[in-house]
Amino acid sequence: MAVHIRLRRMGKKKSPFYRIVAIDSRRKREGIYLEKIGHYNPMTEPAEIVIDQQKALSWLEKGAVPSDTVKSLFSRQGIMLKYDMTKKKFSPEKMQEELQKWELLQAERKRRLSEKTTVTTSEPEPVPASEPVESTVAAE
Repeated sequence: MAVHIRLRRMGKKKSPFYRIVAIDSRRKREGIYLEKIGHYNPMTEPAEIVIDQQKALSWLEKGAVPSDTVKSLFSRQGIMLKYDMTKKKFSPEKMQEELQKWELLQAERKRRLSEKTTVTTSEPEPVPASEPVESTVAAE
């Protein structure tokens, strides 16, 4: 049985909410799933992502294949980094060091994003209206 980790759509029309689930690859999107790993709400600002890291790592170690979207969500949470390090058999000290580097990079990224949004949300200076240009039409 091939297991995939993918999104299961929930919520009302035009307001999606997704569960991140481990599911048999032959099942349909809203079919019966094996285990709920977390949820993702893209409608909030910023998007709400809640993932149980232990469940996600255990399913990845068992051979479950994440979809592209789930893989990007896992990467944003650092789960793929942890999985790759355990797969490459890093020592616990080295893993801790790499996770600290990753956390610093994420903090820097959030800081740059917050600076960018404060600059774009400030109101632009009003442009003075120029005097209308009179058109010269040749009178015949």
